[in-house]
Amino acid sequence: MVAAMGVLVGVLFALIELRNLVRARQADLLTGFYSNFVAKEFSEAVLKVLNLEYKDYEDFVKNYGLPFSENPAGTALWMVGQYCEAVGVLVKRKLIGIEMVTDLLPIWVLWPKMKPIVEGTRKQFNWQRYLEWCEYLYNESRADIDRRYRGVPRPILP
Repeated sequence: MVAAMGVLVGVLFALIELRNLVRARQADLLTGFYSNFVAKEFSEAVLKVLNLEYKDYEDFVKNYGLPFSENPAGTALWMVGQYCEAVGVLVKRKLIGIEMVTDLLPIWVLWPKMKPIVEGTRKQFNWQRYLEWCEYLYNESRADIDRRYRGVPRPILP
């Protein structure tokens, strides 16, 4: 009986430690992503994307060239899009929680700015999965905001 209790206590201790390890790993992963997000080069790319001026996909192409063009707008879109894509995959695979991402990454501002370009790219290049995890991240973040901040004043979301 004493041996069984010892095994049970050991198993419970191991489960608690495993849970703490998973949380610590998630925090480390998100900290790494956040440090990239606030890095100068990436911050400049985010600001470039947020300050793009266009009416629709055709207007974007006319003003800045194709999204995959080697120019400042194309480079900024690629950096921001691929970053959000990676974070979206991590959220989908439950390697990081959407609450942490929503609190740190303003995808609810970035995606609406990028959406017309992404949709135009999907159509023009017949690439329906282009930045699908970025879109997923936006949808999950919006749902998280609605769930956690119901009845609380919040920023006007696009």
